[in-house]
Amino acid sequence: MPPASTGASTLTVAASPQPSPVAAPATTAPERLEPGRPGYRRMSFALFAAGVATFALLYSTQALLPAVSASFGATAGQASWTVSAATGALALCVLPMSALSERFGRRQMMTASLTVAVTVGLFVPFAPSLGWLIALRAVQGAALAGLPASAMAYLAEEVRPKALVAAIGLFVAGNSIGGMSGRILTGWIAQLWGWRAALGAVGLLAVACAVVFHFMIPRARNFTPGTLNPKALAKTVGGHLADPLLRRLYAIGALFMTVFGAVYTVIGYRLVEAPFNLPQGVVGSIFLVYLVGTVSSAAAGKLVARLGRRGALYLAVSTTAAGLLLSLADQLAAVLLGLVLITAGFFAGHAVASSSVSRTATKGRAQASALYQSAYYLGSSAGGTLGAVAFHAGGWAGTVSLGLLAVLGVLSITLYGTRAARAERRRQVPVVSVQHRGMASVQN
Repeated sequence: MPPASTGASTLTVAASPQPSPVAAPATTAPERLEPGRPGYRRMSFALFAAGVATFALLYSTQALLPAVSASFGATAGQASWTVSAATGALALCVLPMSALSERFGRRQMMTASLTVAVTVGLFVPFAPSLGWLIALRAVQGAALAGLPASAMAYLAEEVRPKALVAAIGLFVAGNSIGGMSGRILTGWIAQLWGWRAALGAVGLLAVACAVVFHFMIPRARNFTPGTLNPKALAKTVGGHLADPLLRRLYAIGALFMTVFGAVYTVIGYRLVEAPFNLPQGVVGSIFLVYLVGTVSSAAAGKLVARLGRRGALYLAVSTTAAGLLLSLADQLAAVLLGLVLITAGFFAGHAVASSSVSRTATKGRAQASALYQSAYYLGSSAGGTLGAVAFHAGGWAGTVSLGLLAVLGVLSITLYGTRAARAERRRQVPVVSVQHRGMASVQN
């Protein structure tokens, strides 16, 4: 597939160099992990557990927002900052954390980040005010920043390229399981014992996942330490941002996450109100639809193999838009089906875009992944806050309108990439023809 196709191709290489010692000869390089080889299953299980912990912690207050609002007398927009502060802090810190991972190692950075985030998570339930809750959530998000970009870089270095999409899909599937289990757990526990007990349960779940990760993750065999050089870092980041393909991928990730953040921040408020009037436990169970995201992200590799990256993105966009429109109905079954489609489309699109970033940037992978994660979580933060504001101003229709605008942005970027690819092919054909004619004239 041509590099300029959709922002999801994998053939373009980031231009900026990343200083590191000279690599060992190819003949002595350790074998990379792939399905069926030793270590692949342990790696998959460890990163799956890390993904569960990341999303369970990061979005632990999202299903509890109506209860948090009631407890502190806050509006939906004010309470939404308990989610947006965490995702926004992650977005701001992920790039410097990725730079540290270039020096100290992906495995070490992931372990340290998860440990700090889990520790903070045990204090979150005791926040005495909304301001303290938001502040603790911001610290937690900053701690989690070292995990996503390091995980993507770890996979790109340790897994064979042909298995990379599937491996990243499993990590993203862990995200979806974490998001689902955390919300379901908090929903039912909050209904029985309150939102503080619910946040405590999420913290204990994350502790268990952190222990599993620590003992299961294989040591890195293909990592080469770099130096902490701010100028080199700025040059690497500048090179990634100058790459039009990577810019499109970053925009796609941000826009997809804007939709997802808006929908899942506001859906609880909609379902506890008329005409649904659902209790908190049932609202938390709505997040069972995350299982659809688990399936669609894990199957992203097969989807790309069948449809290509452009086709996979078009399908993800269409599915998400259809879900948004369907969710406008006042029937619970229609709303649930809409959430299923939104979730499936989002996770498929995210898996395709994030894996493309990891394969596109052959140098400074951690920074390339960090920029994607920054855009992704800034989209989440913006979507959560703007979705709540839109809901306050225009109800669920306002939130859906915001989501459709973001989906339209993804579609526009993908169409632009498709047209650019076709134009590039047309430019290349005459050059080939001229070369053939020149060869023929010389031979004659």
